[in-house]
Amino acid sequence: MIGGKTKLLAVIGDPIGHSLSPAMHNASFAAEGLDYVYVALEVKAEDVPAAVRGAAALGFRGLNVTMPHKRAVLPLMDELDEGSRVSGAVNTVVIEDSRLCGFNTDGPGLVEACREAGIRLAGRRVLLLGAGGAAASIAAAFCDAGIERLRIVNRNVERARDLSEKLREVGKRAEVEVHAPDALEEEALDAAVIVNTTPLGMRDGDPLPLPPAYLDEGRAVIDAVYRPGLETPLIRHARERGATVVTGQRMLLYQGVLAQKLWTGKQPNVEAMNRALL
Repeated sequence: MIGGKTKLLAVIGDPIGHSLSPAMHNASFAAEGLDYVYVALEVKAEDVPAAVRGAAALGFRGLNVTMPHKRAVLPLMDELDEGSRVSGAVNTVVIEDSRLCGFNTDGPGLVEACREAGIRLAGRRVLLLGAGGAAASIAAAFCDAGIERLRIVNRNVERARDLSEKLREVGKRAEVEVHAPDALEEEALDAAVIVNTTPLGMRDGDPLPLPPAYLDEGRAVIDAVYRPGLETPLIRHARERGATVVTGQRMLLYQGVLAQKLWTGKQPNVEAMNRALL
């Protein structure tokens, strides 16, 4: 029961009504008997600084941040983890005595989802489609997991180069190259793991981010896009062709597991969170 000592958490974004995070986190709190409550708050872009500072003033324990605010909150933080610094994006905020600590759990969450699916990352060659905040967090986490080579394909090549440079600056050891989309098929041929972080798949009728011929058995295909209750076309084609797949929903689950652990200091009830998502 919510009371005067209940600790407050929220996800902020615009729009936010579709978010599965409240159901996921509140299921874990209920299962473990933790006195927390998690809500979704729609925040317009111009109100992000006031909303974040207001959460701290109101005694919130933390926040999740989703599109389109992940980059906007970064300069508001007092501290940042490496994933946030590399990606330029924050998806989790921990509030300690009004001090704002920013984290990015997207990449580490995806590493956990790969482990669950039996996908080995150490020594593998990875093709990353996209170079936004989620892509950058994934790139950093995959390098930490010991991948051998990372190829980043993005329409904005300069943005991909910036990501490559940031990875070098923080000492990531994987061999990193950047390519324009016209090199996509050539790079896909050599990749053991393919990760889509582009928006393709969010809407009905979107084209596949790469041709089905490259989604064959022996590869791992990961889609950061998730659609509640639906598989993306990329995941559906890859599954039909025998590839090992990780859906955006599994990434959502495990980034949430890591975020909740940051807020509570306790191992979340993963089974309860998973049931809520399903």
